[in-house]
Amino acid sequence: MALLDIRQRSGYLFIGVMLAHVLLISAQINSKAGVPVLESVTFGVFSELQRGLSGGVSGIGGMWSGYIGLRHLKVENDELKRQLAAAQIAVQEQRALADRTRGLERLLEMRELLPQKTTAADVIGAAAMPDFRTVTIDKGSRDGLKRDMAVISPSGVVGRVVVPSGRSAKVQLLVDRNAAAGALIERSRAQGVVVGSGDERLQMDYVSEIADVVAGDIVVTSGIDGIFPRGFVIGRVEAVEKSGGAYKRITVMPAVDFQSLEEVLVVLTPMPAQDSAEGKPE
Repeated sequence: MALLDIRQRSGYLFIGVMLAHVLLISAQINSKAGVPVLESVTFGVFSELQRGLSGGVSGIGGMWSGYIGLRHLKVENDELKRQLAAAQIAVQEQRALADRTRGLERLLEMRELLPQKTTAADVIGAAAMPDFRTVTIDKGSRDGLKRDMAVISPSGVVGRVVVPSGRSAKVQLLVDRNAAAGALIERSRAQGVVVGSGDERLQMDYVSEIADVVAGDIVVTSGIDGIFPRGFVIGRVEAVEKSGGAYKRITVMPAVDFQSLEEVLVVLTPMPAQDSAEGKPE
């Protein structure tokens, strides 16, 4: 065993001496370029190591630069999204302002044409129950509003004031099932009474079976109820049916879109009721 160890050590020593000899010779022998072979080999090895390290560092640097670039791009993208959202909101605000301006202009034009004294009001609420079709406006008794004053819009008849308070008032819409207004067919002057049905249609009752009424006729207020001034548009005849009795069954499409009311006019000086003879249905 000891002899084997001595042989191994001798072998290692021999190899070490041979390597030292080779290195010594390499250091003394020059390559074709005039550089010692040992120096050339050592430089080549270290240059490849430097190349690898440099490539690794460059790769890491490129990855880091790409990451930083993506972060900046995300920040810019988020900022552009925020600006776009702000611009969209601004456009919507401008559109709403333009719509309100047009609505107020129509009210002002209508107010200037009316012989009656009126006051403008904004709709600030609506009844939650469909059986009671009402809205709340921002004018009340402090502004001269009283019960049964007519409420109109540029499109036509809206309804009447039913509960005025100091700074607001409840308005019963014409489509409410308990609402009614004296009416007549503008073309033929056939008279009757328009009543609400609780939905988006009106019924015109007490129109004679022989009266001249056709689909498309304009229905206006007759003024016989003492609430709505004569001649305001109520709607358009949608259907005429024979009921088999003394009166026609007439369905009227309101001129006012009650789902989108925003501004109204309250008539402070309504027309007086017409004579009973003038208010008889034909």
